[in-house]
This record gives sequence, structure tokens and C-alpha cells, in this order.
Amino acid sequence: MTVVGAIFSPYPNPPESFRAAVAAAEDAGLAELWIWEDCFRESAFAAASAALAWTERLRVGIGIAPMPLRNVAVTAMEIATIERMFPGRLLPGVGHGVLRWMGQAGARVASPLTLMREYVPALRRLLAGDEVTVAGRYVNLDRVRLDWPPETAPRVYAAAEGPKTLALCGEVADGAVFVSEHTPAEVGAAVAAVRAGREASGQGGMPEIVAYVDATFGTDAGGSDRMPAGRTGCRPALSRRSPPACDASRTSAWTASSCCHRPTLRCRTTIATRLPWAGSRAAPHDPGRRAGRSIRLRRPGADRSPSRRRI
Repeated sequence: MTVVGAIFSPYPNPPESFRAAVAAAEDAGLAELWIWEDCFRESAFAAASAALAWTERLRVGIGIAPMPLRNVAVTAMEIATIERMFPGRLLPGVGHGVLRWMGQAGARVASPLTLMREYVPALRRLLAGDEVTVAGRYVNLDRVRLDWPPETAPRVYAAAEGPKTLALCGEVADGAVFVSEHTPAEVGAAVAAVRAGREASGQGGMPEIVAYVDATFGTDAGGSDRMPAGRTGCRPALSRRSPPACDASRTSAWTASSCCHRPTLRCRTTIATRLPWAGSRAAPHDPGRRAGRSIRLRRPGADRSPSRRRI
């Protein structure tokens, strides 16, 4: 099933504008709202908690929060606390983070792949209520167990772009988050790589895939691929589990008005969809200029920025 949601971008929108976007998503009947943690803008877990408290049914995805900035035990505590307060409504994701930003914060690691290989399994075990002892290069835990683990552990997503990370996501995570600068063929190849990694690890089932996809919405959507001058863009987001039908008619009204907080005839926007299949639609987008909405495929915010190298 494809689920329609929305993306709130931290680039043009300060934290105080978040509540209005959350209310618009809830009022529009959207299933999900996706946020991310780009340095040095807005906290993902604080924003997710607020959004869930303000709403009754909206799910909130974090796509993604950088692993190097938080000890894995702290991340597990954040997720477990939110999940127990708002069961089944948090969709957490983690990733390498933009390496330049991690360096600015004094948190850059020499091997992001090693960090992910150690971090994501430890996070999933902690959320499952296990006592975890591990002595790794980056993750070191001594008999750590959450006192209040979730009743049901949420799926944990990991951001992926390069071939090694794609395979590793399939191996260690419940799903993968893609950035939006890929062609349909590239997305299909990426999904295949994630699935191959999962199969090689001996895990059953299908991984869920999250990717942001550009689309044009609104009454004038067919006229041009450029946004009107002076308009704030929006990003739509499709959500999960089956091949997406990019149906602009389902989302254009919300994107054109509520997401931008102003009437707009046409919006260039990004879609994100989460699904367990091996093909997709995708197009480039500019996260610095567009806020948005999501069709699940899905793609992470933190991977969409300068000074990124593919791992």
C-alpha cells in the first residue's frame, strides 16, 4: 500500500513554523510527516515529540538523524521514550551524516561504514529490550539494557547512497532511506542492492525503501518545470509498501496552500515513498530551496547537501 505524507524542510522554515505545518498535515488527513536533522538547524527528536503531542493519528518519520552526533544508548532512549508515549507513530532513521558537518562538530569518524555496522544492530537490540555488551571501534556498551524499552520495537531505517552503504543497509537495518537525485533506473538498482544485502545476511522478508522524488503539483502543474518567481517550494511525500502511483490529484491542494503557508498555483516538490519493491520514479531536487511533501519511496535530508561523498 502506498501512503501519502509530507516533508517539513528545516531550510526555509524556522522551528516556530513547525506547528502550523503539523496541523496542516493532520487536518489534510495525511498519513505521515517527515523531518530530518541537518546541521546546525533543528533537532529531529524534539520536533518529532512535539508533532506527535500536537496530533492524534499522524505518524512522524525521521529521515535521518546522524549517528556520529549521539551515543547509540542515547538514541535508543530517545526512540524508546517517544515510542512508548506515542506507540506505532514514530518512524526513526539514522545515517552517516554529512561528513563535513560531522567534522565541524568534532564527531567525524574515519570509517562511517564501520560505525553503521556497529551502531544500527546495537540500536535495534536495545529497542528490542536486550542487554547489550559490545566492544567495537566506535560503539562500546557494557551490559546496557533500557529500563523502558518499547512494547513493540519500531523499524529502524538507515540512510544509503553508495554501493557499500546500500548493501550494509540491507544487512543491518529494517529499511533504507535514499536521497532524491536519482533516475528511476538508479533507484531500481539501489533497491536491488539493499535487497541483495538483506538476502546475503540471511534475513527474511522485504526491506522497506524510503526515497524523496521531485514532482510538480498544482493547477498549473503541466505548464512548466520551474517554480513561479518568489514562491516557496513544497515537497510531497508518498509512503510505503507497494509500487507508487504518483497521483498529483491526491496531494496538490495541500501542497499548493498549506505546505507553503500561502496560495500557489504551481509547486515544484519532492515526493517520498516507502515500499518493498525493486523499481521507482525519481528526479533531482534542491533541498536548500524547497520544503516539502513525501510519497514513500523515501529519501533522507541529511544526505542531500554539499560536501557529500558516496560510500
